[in-house]
Amino acid sequence: MLSELPPISQTTYIAAPITNVYETLTTSRGWDAWLTTGTTLDARPGGEICLRWHEWGPNHDTVTDHGAVVEALPGRRFAFHWHPGGGTSLVSFDLESLGLGTIVRLTDSGHSSMSTLVACAAGWGEAMALLKMYLEHGVTYGPVPRP
Repeated sequence: MLSELPPISQTTYIAAPITNVYETLTTSRGWDAWLTTGTTLDARPGGEICLRWHEWGPNHDTVTDHGAVVEALPGRRFAFHWHPGGGTSLVSFDLESLGLGTIVRLTDSGHSSMSTLVACAAGWGEAMALLKMYLEHGVTYGPVPRP
């Protein structure tokens, strides 16, 4: 079923070469450095991405989501399906060189509920900031201590 809800759209400039950004988005090691814990990824069309968050964030959430890689165009685009809130949406990262850095355009479309759309919009905003901090400053994800 196609959603009538608008897509999530986030754009940022990252002061890092497009090859570094693309590698970060298309490898398990890359995802685990800035956002996840234990992600596996076969970055070929038809391959699987399994996003994992173990004891993530201040609530120590553990979440896993599987999806299929839809596109993997080196240095240009990486797209996959995932299943937030029980539906299926399409996440795409479109990359464009600008000077010595990269413009990253994220789109997440196909959400079936407003609550999932709003939660994912906030999450992707945070994720894009984390991606930028990792690629520009080497800031990596670390577990939040338990109280």
